[in-house]
Amino acid sequence: MNQQMFQLNNKSAIITGGGSGIGRAMSILFAKQGAEVHIIELNAEAATDTVNEITAAGGKAVAHTCDVSKQQQVVDVFDAISKIDILVNNAGIAHIGRADNTSEADFDRIYNVNIKGVYNCLFAAIPLMKARGGGVILNTASVAAHVGITDRFAYSTSKGAIHAMTLSVARDYLHDGIRCNSISPARVHTPFVDGFIAKNYAGKEEEIFEKLSKSQPIGRMGQPEEVAALALYLCSDEAGFITGSDYPVDGGFITLNN
Repeated sequence: MNQQMFQLNNKSAIITGGGSGIGRAMSILFAKQGAEVHIIELNAEAATDTVNEITAAGGKAVAHTCDVSKQQQVVDVFDAISKIDILVNNAGIAHIGRADNTSEADFDRIYNVNIKGVYNCLFAAIPLMKARGGGVILNTASVAAHVGITDRFAYSTSKGAIHAMTLSVARDYLHDGIRCNSISPARVHTPFVDGFIAKNYAGKEEEIFEKLSKSQPIGRMGQPEEVAALALYLCSDEAGFITGSDYPVDGGFITLNN
């Protein structure tokens, strides 16, 4: 990567769910490109591990333990950070189930983290960005917001909401200098995927991993770093003409899987 491009020097970036998987890759890359990264995590140990890796490499990062589903917690943390140039709403949880076998409790759990959690962060960040004259917001949606995926009713619902929120925020704050976009990854190889396979397909890990990999037309899962590279571009000044858009990073899943 050209070190002269996609610089985030003197910028403060909040990344929710920045302690693992895609969020961790984003946190490391954004810090490498000069940002001071604020990792918002429920898992304090994961956040600290990521911060330690960043600071060991000479970057700037701070961990904040916070439950994004609790608005007052989010507001307090964001107000303490105060300087917010970039917000990446990446925290999210998954669920397997259809409309008729998803419990109310599970649906509420997905809603509280994946939808309300993003709303809470927008609620807290946008006034601070407006006061500074602008900012960049990036939301992590999913291919599930665009195509039907078996047994992902609540999860797909939440990611469809993320896509719609992105369009709404981009429109409402256009003249406040705030850009808002989303990315829609397909299956990305993270520790979460390995844990999911181990939990649900004990003894068949290799077979299931291969099957899930081949569900992307390109023939493999994405890497967190590949998603992070797109996120960096969309949050950089080079993407200053882009707002209100969703970018699949999916190995052809949406357009070629037919």
